[in-house]
Amino acid sequence: MFLPHPTPFLFDHTGALIAANDNWKDTQQAQIQATGLAPPNNLDAAILITLSPGAYTVFLQGKAMVTGIGLAEVYDVDPSANAQPTNLSARAFVGTGNDVLIGGTIIRGNGTSLLRVLVRALGPSLASAGVTTPLANPTLSLRDANGNVIASNDNWKDLQQAAIAATGKAPRTIMNRPSLGYSHRETTLPSLPEKTELLELP
Repeated sequence: MFLPHPTPFLFDHTGALIAANDNWKDTQQAQIQATGLAPPNNLDAAILITLSPGAYTVFLQGKAMVTGIGLAEVYDVDPSANAQPTNLSARAFVGTGNDVLIGGTIIRGNGTSLLRVLVRALGPSLASAGVTTPLANPTLSLRDANGNVIASNDNWKDLQQAAIAATGKAPRTIMNRPSLGYSHRETTLPSLPEKTELLELP
């Protein structure tokens, strides 16, 4: 069931709350509509904000603690700015079937350009961050806009170990801290049981 009344909270790297929203039309309605990305339902939520370079965290929960399936999105609405998102991650309880963790990204370009990306799915590494039920052995598949699998991985050292290590972002122990569409559900570096997992697109 979908989340009937989503409420996002935006925190900075110190854990300070810097923005929140209940219904997107309550604040910034005109500005959000001007982006062309206004949510389709009045009960959906949105935050339009200009951020300095740094690490930020979004908490998404249901109003009055109601639960359901929700979608959290981040859009760069000012591509001309001298800053850009460099990492997007999501932590969630991973189930099976319809309860797998799904993340998506859009890569802009002229259709012939290629962007090399690293997609990581972390499970065991989360234990050092205090997660009591980390996903013991995550697997990952990267799909194109038509749902075709274009890359997959089980254990990151099995394939592309040297290439992944060379990025400086190979899976490791982590510390606690507050033109085409692709969806990705262990690590893969392409050109272009139920536990908690962290999915990242550095």
